[in-house]
Amino acid sequence: MKKLIVIVGILVVLGIIVLAMVAVAGGSYNHLVKLSQAVDTQWAQVQNVYQRRADLIPNLVSTVSGAANFEKSTLTEITTARASVGQVKIDPNTAPSDPAKLAAFEQAQGQMSSALSRLMVVVERYPDLKATEGFRDLQAQLEGTENRITVERQDFNTAVQSYNTAVKSFPAVFYAGMFGFSPKPYFTATAGAETPPKVQFDFNKPAPAAQ
Repeated sequence: MKKLIVIVGILVVLGIIVLAMVAVAGGSYNHLVKLSQAVDTQWAQVQNVYQRRADLIPNLVSTVSGAANFEKSTLTEITTARASVGQVKIDPNTAPSDPAKLAAFEQAQGQMSSALSRLMVVVERYPDLKATEGFRDLQAQLEGTENRITVERQDFNTAVQSYNTAVKSFPAVFYAGMFGFSPKPYFTATAGAETPPKVQFDFNKPAPAAQ
């Protein structure tokens, strides 16, 4: 009889331990789901601001192309860069888990940023392009979009960091992979990335003297 009581007691203790482990694992799993969804939500925000910039490009090209003898190669470059961005097929609602896909997306967007910056430099050589109301609107929209891109990228990396930390922490590290929770890649930091490209249309100021 005593032996049976001991066995029952052991089984009860083991049952309690198993239930505790299940509860902890369940809570951890739900936490991973929440963090993963936060990453996807922030990724959608990143996509939104990049798409906003892409949507502004046709208006910008149309505005500056009205200038006499404007450098067509510059317009071709920015148009080609915008097209290249569209060729990168990536889910706008789910953050990529493949570093190569994120790298391709980031490279295309980087080319768009470079082309846009070069276009702004060329625009400054055309004094006839005064700061009209339409131009001022474009300036404000582009500056605001570039600022949002910087902020959303930083927020995305923060969300990914929280998620990746949870995936690699106890007890999730033992089962995260089995349930499809794998570390996600970050946006890479580039020199000057903390400062968004300056969009400047002030033609009343003289260009800085060459060093």
